[in-house]
Amino acid sequence: MLDVALTGNVASGKSSVAALFAAWGATVIDADAIVHELQRPGTGVYDAILRRFGHRIVGPRGLLDRDALRARVLAEPDARRDLEAIVHPAVAQRRAELLADARRRGARVVVSDIPLLFEALDPAAFDAVVLVDAPEAERRRRLVEDRGLAPAEAERLIATQMPSAPKRAQSTWVIDNDGTRADLERRARAVWEALAGTAEAYPGHPAAPA
Repeated sequence: MLDVALTGNVASGKSSVAALFAAWGATVIDADAIVHELQRPGTGVYDAILRRFGHRIVGPRGLLDRDALRARVLAEPDARRDLEAIVHPAVAQRRAELLADARRRGARVVVSDIPLLFEALDPAAFDAVVLVDAPEAERRRRLVEDRGLAPAEAERLIATQMPSAPKRAQSTWVIDNDGTRADLERRARAVWEALAGTAEAYPGHPAAPA
């Protein structure tokens, strides 16, 4: 089984590539989806967040107000570190469980969609790293025009992540998302074919040479 990390700075187009990989046969483990699962009312993560941040970040139905929580952690570096200390270990544990399940099912390529791979984990722990990248000005535009963030909030969000240049240097493949949707799909397809070919050569794969 090929254990792949997919990452990219905010508004790079990483989720679009993850969806393409899934359509082409990858087992995708989505860190953001795990976070949503772990932050449901009644979970240990939810309770720990409320103990740290109080009930002002809770919406009328008892769900976390993610906009309020994001604004809080973007404004307060200590708050962001505290939130990461609560969430990241739980996400890592759940991802390990899903990875083990995929291995038992005989998955060929598992792609873990991890936005903060370089900030929070060791990229060397994966068989390959795929980075989706786009110019910072374009990512800023997408945050403001497509997602409706205020320019100042978009700037703070971009500033919470490492610049893409050092990430590019440490990635196995880079998919540039600076053109059309067709350009992105073509570039992603080339990387997917490389991943699939690498997986077939792994020991234990039915198509691997003896």
